[in-house]
Amino acid sequence: MTRIDDTPPAWDERSQLTAFLDYARDTARAKCEGASAENARRSVLPGSPLMTLSGLVNHLRWVEYYWFQVVFLGEEDEGPWTDEDPDREMRIAVDFPLERLLDEYAAQSARYRELVAASDLDDKAKRAVREGRHVDLRWILLHLVEETSRHNGHLDIVRELLDGTTGD
Repeated sequence: MTRIDDTPPAWDERSQLTAFLDYARDTARAKCEGASAENARRSVLPGSPLMTLSGLVNHLRWVEYYWFQVVFLGEEDEGPWTDEDPDREMRIAVDFPLERLLDEYAAQSARYRELVAASDLDDKAKRAVREGRHVDLRWILLHLVEETSRHNGHLDIVRELLDGTTGD
């Protein structure tokens, strides 16, 4: 599996945060390299039927959408989830080829890189989160590094159980 280097191009806070988010994003993509279409849709964890390669990639895509567009920019939430099916983004992922999901995730990541570059790390989100607090862009980036990295561990486990592929 190939990945980018996690070393930032500069040592300022923004460069470090964005380098780690890109590294985590690229790691997620790398963990899917060479997976068959069938395996991308297969669940191997009996207690977690939504935990598929496709489901995890689609979840990561929609998590970024939620934090950047809904919370930070204050846009209306048009995500695939509903009150009745809060994990719908993972469920519907198996209806799409993994390559399409990865391409959409990459294109969206590029747009969010531009959004982050044009914003200050201290800029507050337009939409409040828990207890009416407005997080800043810095917090969102840190959260996405944590979220993506955590799901990379899930991708590791799922991929190894599917076809024995392991990576860093």
